[in-house]
Amino acid sequence: MMDLTVNRVERTLRSPLLLLFLVVVAGPAATVVGIWTLVQWSVVQQVLADPFWFPLVVMGTMLFIILNGCAVCILAERKIASFTQDRHGPNRVGYWGWLQPIADGLKFFLKEDITPHHVDKPIFTLAPIVAMITALLGFAIIPWAGYVVWPWMPASATPLSTQAAALNIGVLWIVAVGSLGVYGIVLAGYASNNKYSFYGGMRATAQMISYELPIGLALLCMLLATGTLRLDEMVNQQAASGIWYIFLYPVPFLLLLIGAFAEGNRAPFDLAEAEQELVGGFHTEYSSMRFALFFLGEYAHMITASAFIAAIFLGGWAPLPFVSFYSTLPDGTIEPTAWNVSWWAMLIKFGAFLAKITVLIAFFMFIRWTIPRFRFDQLMRITWQGLVPIGILLVALIAVLVAFNLQRVWWAALGVNLLTIVITLLVVARAGSPVTGRQTDLPTPEVRPAAAR
Repeated sequence: MMDLTVNRVERTLRSPLLLLFLVVVAGPAATVVGIWTLVQWSVVQQVLADPFWFPLVVMGTMLFIILNGCAVCILAERKIASFTQDRHGPNRVGYWGWLQPIADGLKFFLKEDITPHHVDKPIFTLAPIVAMITALLGFAIIPWAGYVVWPWMPASATPLSTQAAALNIGVLWIVAVGSLGVYGIVLAGYASNNKYSFYGGMRATAQMISYELPIGLALLCMLLATGTLRLDEMVNQQAASGIWYIFLYPVPFLLLLIGAFAEGNRAPFDLAEAEQELVGGFHTEYSSMRFALFFLGEYAHMITASAFIAAIFLGGWAPLPFVSFYSTLPDGTIEPTAWNVSWWAMLIKFGAFLAKITVLIAFFMFIRWTIPRFRFDQLMRITWQGLVPIGILLVALIAVLVAFNLQRVWWAALGVNLLTIVITLLVVARAGSPVTGRQTDLPTPEVRPAAAR
């Protein structure tokens, strides 16, 4: 009888309906009730209504979510890998393997932290710290949920931004701190004093420097189209018009997405690791938490990159496309509607933003287990002979649209993207060289007669 009861309880806890209820109903409801209970305290109300303290609250909240999101990504990576390859994923630690990230964290904490005698110890320790910190610097300028006016604030109060730091050079800030991530990998490869690690670090250097060019060209296209470097302004433009920029500029979106794969060292651009060739590459000599910091930094970078792409091309916090969430005044200025700055609207917009980030992260993970790793000459050829010329052509064509003030007219923007695709296909068709994965410049092997061997 006891065994029957235990089995029944276990089946109930493993039920997909229970999981769906917890995720869709109980989780959001508990979050709303908890927040509402917390904000009843006068001290909390004063902190949330203060223009100085509220951005710090946003920063701390997002830092907590991103760090815990890295643990969730570890589980999601394995689940998506198992689904893609039609095999079992984690299903032993906790129900459905949901406690696997905790087990992984404990394993890293309890494993021996080995520092080989031949490494450059200060730089060897600094490298994973650099990789982790640089991955966490970009999220501060992401506009997570627009603006909010709390019920206890006066009616004439200025709406508070859910952006921790509203920088005028927001896009450049993301690019700058994102490019610093290469130093963690390079320092790890150099300090390890290992030929495989050093080779992985050099690969990462060439890869990241090369793929920063198409990223910069894609962002330059959007700078011309939007006329601003501020991420919040880009999101506001999409929220006011209802047209997300992915519908106007799909080719720059693809350039930025491919560059994000390479900058994040994600497959099929993970030649800095390449276990079959480099025994793990730049992190071969690492163990314990220093090894874990590299992968936490990779997932944090992927979360930030997904938020960055969602803000520029997918409307940011705007829940739906083709729906305007701002009112346009007669003088052309954009003003948020009253419901748009309420606290419950902020939660809805934040949930929409997280949903877009989740979809992009799932796409990153599906690609990892779908497309095989490129060879290094293919990696360079894709950038310098493919993405860079396409990006330069796009910048030139969008500059023509800006000259005629047509950069936000849908037929003109889509026409430029279509023209770019047509020109690219014509150039490829007239090249005369077959599109192949084989390396044609290898020397011809010398075949000696059997008698001479």
